[in-house]
Amino acid sequence: MNTHCKFLLTLVMVLVVSCNEKSEITFHKSHEASRQNVPFSDAVETGNLLFLTGQIGKNHKTGELVEGGITTETIQTIKNIEAVLKHHQLTLDHVVKCTVILSDINDFKAFNSEYVKYFKNKPARTTFAAANLAANAKIEIDVIAAK
Repeated sequence: MNTHCKFLLTLVMVLVVSCNEKSEITFHKSHEASRQNVPFSDAVETGNLLFLTGQIGKNHKTGELVEGGITTETIQTIKNIEAVLKHHQLTLDHVVKCTVILSDINDFKAFNSEYVKYFKNKPARTTFAAANLAANAKIEIDVIAAK
């Protein structure tokens, strides 16, 4: 068997073994005391990935949506994401995928002008509009981060 065939056979064996290994899944409660009893996990970890619950522009200390519209809500939303990532010893630089939901697609330009200030690595992103976000928010963002 030549070297190329041996390499391919080894690669296939590694893939089969890794596919058969069961990844441990950890469901993390919020680091915020006020969010300990929410009906979802703040983050779910499996393998080297961390899936964060969607965040809105709510100040978690006051429990109130920040005032000022899409710009201030975008900034607060990203600060909330940063806080969850920091709790897991990660930063925005670890984010590989963002899903952004706007309550009004006409807010895209204002949202994007803030977003680009924070996500320097340009993770993959999906953005769409949907009516009636939680707490009457103008934006929700969820992310996937790699450790």
